[in-house]
Amino acid sequence: MTLSLYAASIPVIKQMLSALGNVLAKGEAHATAKNIQPDALLQARLFPDMFPLTRQVQIAVEFAKGAGARLAGVEQPTFADAQTTFADLQALLAQTLAFLDTLTPEQINGNEEREIVLRPGTDKEKRLSTQTYLVHYALPQFFFHVTTAYDLLRHNGVEVGKRDYMGAY
Repeated sequence: MTLSLYAASIPVIKQMLSALGNVLAKGEAHATAKNIQPDALLQARLFPDMFPLTRQVQIAVEFAKGAGARLAGVEQPTFADAQTTFADLQALLAQTLAFLDTLTPEQINGNEEREIVLRPGTDKEKRLSTQTYLVHYALPQFFFHVTTAYDLLRHNGVEVGKRDYMGAY
């Protein structure tokens, strides 16, 4: 059995974004129940040189929609990084999931060797096949930021576990 490029990407990314939405909802509920200012969680960092929770979610979304768009060969939607509340982050996740819902297996499968150029025209330009881009760049980056967002909430006392991180599959 062969795993298609679509099956290895869009459903996995959607699963993790949905799970992240549930984890954020638990974070918001925790803040309310414990009378914690939401910004204490939204601006939490694991270390001073790391991005806060809000930015981790924004970057995860960038990799999710960027991967989907590049794999399908379509224009990547632009969402402003102006989220300051849990509700804003939930809306960002919803926008991203709605975009991913528009992508079909037919747009993605069969493009494994198409070239993707990252940071074109710069010293950091990279040229990768679509398959290499997905497996070695986009998914690891996406998972890093989803995991860090989860870890930030867990570290700050939100009662989430592995099932919350994984979501429904």
